[in-house]
Amino acid sequence: MIATLFRFKGGVKPETHKDCSTRQPIARAPLPSRLIVPLHQSAGGTPRPLVEPGQAVLKGERIGAADGNFSAAVHAPTSGVVKALAPHVMPHPSGLSALCVVIEPDGADRWIEREPVNYRSLAPDELRDELRDAGVVGLGGAVFPTHLKLKPSQGGRTETLILNGAECEPWITCDDMLMRERAEVIVRGGAVMRHILQSERVLIGIEDNKPQAIEAMRTTVARLGETMEVVAVPTRYPAGGAKQLIKVLTGIEVPYGKRSQDYGVQCFNVATAYSVWHALERGEPLISRIVTLTGNVERPRNFEVLIGTPLEELLPLVGPLPDTDRYIMGGPMMGFPLPSASVPIVKATNCIIAASPALFPPPPPEMPCIRCGACATVCPHELQPMELYWFARGKNFGKAQEYSIFDCIECGCCAYVCPSHIPLVDYFRFAKSEIWSREKEKAAADAARSRFEFRNERQEREKREKAERLAQKTAGARAADAKRALIAAAIERARAQKEQVQPRNTDNLTPEQQAEIAEAEARRARIRAMAQTPPEKPL
Repeated sequence: MIATLFRFKGGVKPETHKDCSTRQPIARAPLPSRLIVPLHQSAGGTPRPLVEPGQAVLKGERIGAADGNFSAAVHAPTSGVVKALAPHVMPHPSGLSALCVVIEPDGADRWIEREPVNYRSLAPDELRDELRDAGVVGLGGAVFPTHLKLKPSQGGRTETLILNGAECEPWITCDDMLMRERAEVIVRGGAVMRHILQSERVLIGIEDNKPQAIEAMRTTVARLGETMEVVAVPTRYPAGGAKQLIKVLTGIEVPYGKRSQDYGVQCFNVATAYSVWHALERGEPLISRIVTLTGNVERPRNFEVLIGTPLEELLPLVGPLPDTDRYIMGGPMMGFPLPSASVPIVKATNCIIAASPALFPPPPPEMPCIRCGACATVCPHELQPMELYWFARGKNFGKAQEYSIFDCIECGCCAYVCPSHIPLVDYFRFAKSEIWSREKEKAAADAARSRFEFRNERQEREKREKAERLAQKTAGARAADAKRALIAAAIERARAQKEQVQPRNTDNLTPEQQAEIAEAEARRARIRAMAQTPPEKPL
């Protein structure tokens, strides 16, 4: 048992608005008329499309292959025919489009041949590959590829595995209902993750405003005989942030730029554990998730929704009220308005809130900062939001970095308590995007300069090599001429020496010998004369 819970600095306690969507059990959303499945649904690279228009696909079939290790595959949520491979507007604040696979369901909902994996019989690296190919990503909002987070620390193991069931943001109840109704699968998924990480202990953190979920998880852990501990943590936003929950449960503070694995602890959403078990024990890839549909609607509820389902086909299930003017993806603290009701449900979609002017009034006009310090009091990362605000507003991005702007998790606590109604998070996002943009431009300029310098160096090197080759060729020619001259000189010396040397065997000859020599010389002379006389032309 954990003897002491730690506290993180700051935080707020907004109205939760959770009861309205937890009165009914999770329902399965009906099959839509079409599915718009984005290829890019996780942090990392965009998967490569594996299908073409007109191709028939089965439920669970891979339609996008992971682009390297820092990516996750994408699958067909049901059987049908691929109608298009085209850009479609995405659930993103920018409203930009991304490449999607549009599938027309055939209604048969026919699965591929599923191949369950006995996780105890495979090495951890093989299990991570299975999860990558099953498209399992973090379902708490960051959608980081799960197989990468399941890599142990440098020491070879992660001592503490945390399953995050805090779900601290208002309105969102998908994890709460998942723990109430499907606790066994979550616990079994946690056991699989513990096996991969070789963790010594598993902690399941749940905010104490979810008593039914806490009881369900504790009962299931005891019934299955698992050595896991379900811990009720104080309700305080943003206790569900990974770093905040790690601090509350272990006392470990993970600074910006560091990984929790380096401190021997790793944190996963409970829905991620649920997906891990389905991927390995059932051979079913991540093709659906629980989504909270709530806010300005008649029948708020949680639904299990196929990835790629257009939002506009889900709205009739809950009955938006007439004064609904927009839809927010995520919670009111960190969520964002959707550009259109035609956007698809993606792996990062945990909640859709129907908003109205009465439910979410327009923000009052922004007023000057009075430096009251309330923002610094509630900041969970102990930053100075008022200073960051001035630096961001003045575009003094260097000072903003000195004041650790990238430690900001954009939780919205500072804006929530600001008496001047300053949208602080918007300023921080602007500053971060500008810093990233400038660093990207600087990196591009540095790369261009490096290419230019390399090109100049290569040209200079080629000139030097050419000059060296020419010099070597010239030197070789000179050496050959010198060698030929030496040979000619040696021949000339030999000839001169030969002429100077008189034969010694011609001394003291008898008259007969002299006569024979004379006769031989005469014959040689006649032969030479005959050789030099041209032949007569025939008549």
